Amino acid sequence: MIKVGIVGGTGYTGVELLRLLAQHPMVELAAITSRGEAGTAVADMFPSLRGRVSLKFSDPREAPLDRCDVVFFATPNGVAMQQAATLLAAGARIIDLAADFRIKDVALWEKWYGMKHAAPDLVAAAVYGLPEVNREAIKSARLVANPGCYPTATQLGFLPLVASGCVDTDHLIADVKSGVSGAGRKAETHIMFAEASDNFKAYGVPGHRHLPEIRQGLALAAGRDVGLTFVPHLTPIIRGIHATLYARLTKEVDFQALFERHYTQEPFVDVLPANSHPETRSVRAANTCRMAVHRPQGGDTLVVLSVIDNLVKGAAGQAVQNMNLMFGCEECSGLTQIPLLP
Repeated sequence: MIKVGIVGGTGYTGVELLRLLAQHPMVELAAITSRGEAGTAVADMFPSLRGRVSLKFSDPREAPLDRCDVVFFATPNGVAMQQAATLLAAGARIIDLAADFRIKDVALWEKWYGMKHAAPDLVAAAVYGLPEVNREAIKSARLVANPGCYPTATQLGFLPLVASGCVDTDHLIADVKSGVSGAGRKAETHIMFAEASDNFKAYGVPGHRHLPEIRQGLALAAGRDVGLTFVPHLTPIIRGIHATLYARLTKEVDFQALFERHYTQEPFVDVLPANSHPETRSVRAANTCRMAVHRPQGGDTLVVLSVIDNLVKGAAGQAVQNMNLMFGCEECSGLTQIPLLP
């Protein structure tokens, strides 16, 4: 059994991790931490876990995290980098669901995240946890940087095109929408029901902190820097990411076949038939990215539609997928849930 600890178990990502890990056949939940809720039964905070998780939240200073095989950090940015070195030295492996280790250029990370990095020496050793790209490296990783939700949907949609060299990589456009759970489980005005309901807005147009993460991944696939306009939007749904991606064509290929071939062995990427329109509800609560390829009016612009659940393939599910790879489990173990409908 894999002895698992979770740091920061009270947010939406934390409870999603608990939902998935509680039914994983190879997992023993050893500790779930929260400074503010220490001593509270997990099932009292999250009744959906009643009868499935018997642990209480513990203070992170007292939790036996150093005796865990793997520790998930479902915490705000800047937390994992403070504790990673100690846990790694104790023999634990780490999967960070925040952004502390995603960007290899530490100065660039500090610019976008507005803080000094506490463990720059660990950044180079961290493996970016996008299994469709780094599967073999993830298997032997001690520290995995779990991708963000926007970057997951966007990179998976663009990667076949960028890697094949058939599009203009200087002028990529990502128009991406997210449900309100992507903002976290916190009290902020813009995600209150009366503010977010019956509303739809763009934000972060001058620059969003996920932009350098996406550009880094696409540049590795292209073998050169890429130009990307990335515009995120907040939509009045609870969970889901819908990425509408635009690329100018520079070479003729069978694009439907290109995508099908690129992802033919990927258990969690579903390339739909030509002329399909994937919906966010088709992946709700599942660790699946569904996508479709369009060429409007047979022109020189390709449009890729990519949808994920931001809390699953965009966060907790992908983290469990990474854990499976790290510990030699079957990659789909604990992740075969059928999406919820309606």
